Amino acid sequence: MTPASLRLGPFLKSLAVAAALTVPHVSADVVTHWNKVATDVTLAAAIDPLAESRILAIVQIAVHDALNALDRRYDPYLFRTSVPGTAPEAAVASATREVLLALLPGQKAAIEAAYTAALASVTNEAARTSAVSTGRLAALTILTERANDGSAIELSPTPGQNPGEWRPTGPDFVPAFRAGWGQVKPFGLRTSSQFRPDRPFQVGSPEFATSLQEVKEIGGTVSMSRTEEHSTIARYWYESSPQGWNRIARNVAEQKNQSVWDNARLFALMNVALADGYIANFESKYFFYFWRPITAITTGDSDGNPDTSGDPTWTAYLVTPPVPDYPSGHSTVGAAAARALEHAFSNDFIPFSMTSGPPYPGITRRFWSFSEAAHENAASRVLAGIHFWHASRGGIRQGEQIADYIHANLFGRAR
Repeated sequence: MTPASLRLGPFLKSLAVAAALTVPHVSADVVTHWNKVATDVTLAAAIDPLAESRILAIVQIAVHDALNALDRRYDPYLFRTSVPGTAPEAAVASATREVLLALLPGQKAAIEAAYTAALASVTNEAARTSAVSTGRLAALTILTERANDGSAIELSPTPGQNPGEWRPTGPDFVPAFRAGWGQVKPFGLRTSSQFRPDRPFQVGSPEFATSLQEVKEIGGTVSMSRTEEHSTIARYWYESSPQGWNRIARNVAEQKNQSVWDNARLFALMNVALADGYIANFESKYFFYFWRPITAITTGDSDGNPDTSGDPTWTAYLVTPPVPDYPSGHSTVGAAAARALEHAFSNDFIPFSMTSGPPYPGITRRFWSFSEAAHENAASRVLAGIHFWHASRGGIRQGEQIADYIHANLFGRAR
């Protein structure tokens, strides 16, 4: 059996190079500023990552379309009206404000404070008025499109009883979460099942036994294999993916000092990839309905596989989310975001750093490339004891396919 440390090793390259990287800092532009406003208010609203990804995708589409109404540099997503103007700062602020007020009314005070400060810097009244109207119309167009997109669907699937079938996990045994999210209308994909991965390992197979033993060794609360660095990686990537990957995008965008149009396209590409990543991933999760490692390990003596052995006392290093295992959602959306960033910059190998947010804030890690970060993100789920490696591997492939498709079909350069 291959030791877990050797199987995960290629995806943890940052351990050896982290200290060697230095990343320059450049001040933010209006697009990165309003992206931070948006992620701050979604964080304050304490919504789940799936709902958060939907809101941020709508925000960044509105911003992208508002700017391209003023000056058509990239193909709009939906709002195709041309309203030439000279106040992009006001258009971005107006578009973001309109979406956030509609979807997060409880955050009105913070949203309006940011908006008032932004408009105060635009002194040309006629240009400001025109741009505000354009931003608002772009926002209302995408809000109307998404009004009945299936995001309110709630399903309650029956917990499994047989080996391989998902069931609630400790410590709280929460019922299946967001089981209907795979029915949400995608932003860019044709269908949510378009990039459904191959089936997970069969429970009776040698491959499954190897995968179970791996996470059992390295992902438990008590582990002789997981190092302190592995534990740090597990905690670092445990936060909401839309929060972490938007922070990465801001950090790199600020290094590159791009135009506001380029940054609007960057955030639109990445956030649509994140949102469709969750939609596609949850369609796959509830289609396969595969059990989590903690269930498989604690019941391993009765799974019918002669190569597995159970440990009823085993617990994962971090708490297992209340959704099926396969494919890993963190891996899917992380790979989708990383590939979208690669497409946006036409380069994977851009060094950057990112400091984590809640629930384990203040951890800073550095990477040579987006794909390196995505693979470490995927590996973190095994190190945390909450996913089998084949779930992380399936998620990586799914996320890359989603981002490639979105890049090929949305936000292209205007001819």
